Amino acid sequence: MELEDGHYRGLLVDYGGVLTTDMFASFRAFCELEGLEPETIVRRFREDRSCRELLIALETGTMEEIEFEPRFAAALGVDETNLIDRLFAGSGPDHAMLDAVRTLRSAGVSTGLVSNSWGTRRYDRTMLAELFDGVVISGEVGMRKPAPEMYALGASRIGLPPGACVFVDDLPFNLAPAAELGMATVHHRVTDETVAELERLFAIPLR
Repeated sequence: MELEDGHYRGLLVDYGGVLTTDMFASFRAFCELEGLEPETIVRRFREDRSCRELLIALETGTMEEIEFEPRFAAALGVDETNLIDRLFAGSGPDHAMLDAVRTLRSAGVSTGLVSNSWGTRRYDRTMLAELFDGVVISGEVGMRKPAPEMYALGASRIGLPPGACVFVDDLPFNLAPAAELGMATVHHRVTDETVAELERLFAIPLR
């Protein structure tokens, strides 16, 4: 572990569900509007192999949105029009998390994004340039979390060894590979708790 004065020097964060509000709440809201069971989206990706393969192809950039949307819509029995936008309609920016990243970067912490993407056009590139020293987006690099190479590349792109970094994600299974590389990990569930943990790890006030 390579720390400075006992504290970490790099922060790597996920995008959806960390820098935005809860993605799964958005999925549940979509299901309610469409007359589906609330957990339909999650169940499809976990239990339906064909739907999971669609997601992997989309996230790794081997399938375009224009192909994903009609195929996933058919599996759900819903209209394909603007399907991804409709799935994400119930989510928005988590301003407290965005401010925390911004403050840490201003204080000298190297910051990076490590994100599984649902189409690379959906990122605000101006905002990413403001927040991050390095960016790893699955659809651009042809791999996805939890592949260990994603985390190693994230650390490399902010110029630090993994052991000097903290990684934040809302999905527990995405944390294990980062920890195995030597990163400190934070399971993002409640924004205030995550911000408090980042304050502790970096010894920088964020509120």
